[in-house]
Amino acid sequence: MSPRGGLLLVATDRARWIVVTVTRSGGRAGGGGRQWSRTAETRRVFLNAAKEVFTTRGFAGASVAEVVERANSSVGSLYHHFGGKSELFLALWEDHQQAQEERAAAAVARARKAGELDPLALFIHGARAFLERSWANRDLVRLFYDGDGPPGFELLRRRRNREWVRQNRVLLRAEDSRVNRVIVIVLTTVIGETAREVVSCDSKEEAHAVIEAMMGFLQRLGPLHLGEE
Repeated sequence: MSPRGGLLLVATDRARWIVVTVTRSGGRAGGGGRQWSRTAETRRVFLNAAKEVFTTRGFAGASVAEVVERANSSVGSLYHHFGGKSELFLALWEDHQQAQEERAAAAVARARKAGELDPLALFIHGARAFLERSWANRDLVRLFYDGDGPPGFELLRRRRNREWVRQNRVLLRAEDSRVNRVIVIVLTTVIGETAREVVSCDSKEEAHAVIEAMMGFLQRLGPLHLGEE
């Protein structure tokens, strides 16, 4: 989109799109950059409060009232920005997933910039970053992997996992064949299950040992020849 102005599609937390008018200065028409900033800040406060409540209580045990209290805000504001407890939970999950993906993508980009070309080596760089951030956010990972969630959450997780497999297929430069799909699914699943083990560790040292063991395992696979050059 041109920075001179136009329309911007923005994903909402209710799986729909809204159209926001963008001014020539890059802000929202009528609202201005300050209003956009305040909205983002308010959402962040709610997400931080939601993280504390959901990771402590689980989805079923959490209440909107407790989130609002921790955020030092109002029920009306929460419903205005998210729509309800289910939407807030899903927004927290999306926020976590995006941060995980950005961390892994940044690690891959740094490796490429340093001259790394081997697809498996790039995959390993991304996997390490993913696992390290999983440990740093272990309460959230445990919540989303093994905790309860709102209706439809399991379906969303399966869809995201399929997208994760697709992204890894691109990273590994694998042709879209049945055999290659199985290989990429196995590698992706291994990283996901390793994350489960990492977040169950009792110490940072133990988590680091698990991550290093997995990196060593992946490195021993050697170059993968999946058909796409």
